[in-house]
Amino acid sequence: MIDPSSKKDVSAQKHEIRPTQSIELLKELHILTRDGKLNQDTRRKLKQVYHLVQFIEPLLQEVLNRKDHLSIVDHGAGKSYLGFILNDLFCKLQEKPSTIYGIEVREELVKKSQDLASRLNFSNMQFLHLSAEESLDSALLPDEIDVVTALHACNTATDDAIRFAFAKKAKHVVLVPCCQAELAAALRKTKAQSLKNELSEMWRHPIHTREFGSHITNVLRCLQLESHGYDVTVTELVGWEHSMKNELIIATQKNLAGQKAQERKTKLLAEIGLSSLEERFA
Repeated sequence: MIDPSSKKDVSAQKHEIRPTQSIELLKELHILTRDGKLNQDTRRKLKQVYHLVQFIEPLLQEVLNRKDHLSIVDHGAGKSYLGFILNDLFCKLQEKPSTIYGIEVREELVKKSQDLASRLNFSNMQFLHLSAEESLDSALLPDEIDVVTALHACNTATDDAIRFAFAKKAKHVVLVPCCQAELAAALRKTKAQSLKNELSEMWRHPIHTREFGSHITNVLRCLQLESHGYDVTVTELVGWEHSMKNELIIATQKNLAGQKAQERKTKLLAEIGLSSLEERFA
């Protein structure tokens, strides 16, 4: 019997498997071993999963406080890890299960996710083989989506998710960006002209070009979201040590005045010699 006074025991309980979770899914995601057990490594993975979901769950509940059904799109879903976890821990438990769409350009991953959802009887999940461009006006998706997520979306895939969120009037956007190489390449091209500006010392050396390019990309994304009326929070996805890309961007549409964010974004692009990318972050 667990001693209620033991904080260690309470903490351990917090990260144990919940009664409603799918054992088959946890095995598929390698959160459980093949014989259905938790070891030290898999227990850490389970803790990471709960940590990620705790950021997203309040956003889903906020939508459900206003309506009886929720629509979620995981953009650039890959193996649909996030979609399956959200469904298992939250969506399938609602009186009217929320609809989760996974959008992925790699057909083999779409098929694999479809097969797993069928085995798990997750009938509220749909997986669509669509490019970013096709997803904007596909008849397979509703005109409006409540929540858009993009987990470890590489390079411009995060921007595809943002553009999709704008087009679908998403209330909440949750992004974990990854591998932002595009701006670093643009900075390298304009380096000769920009070296007259002292600010360019921040990206003069190649390693700094890469790091600064990654950082400024996310800064511009936040300003872009703010210019469209979103309230933006940026934090660390603590505990997600499988990736060095540990930045979590959460945006909620509050119809704020976006003119100042737009002006700051324009000025920032001019300062770093990349005004040509104004439309890219429009």
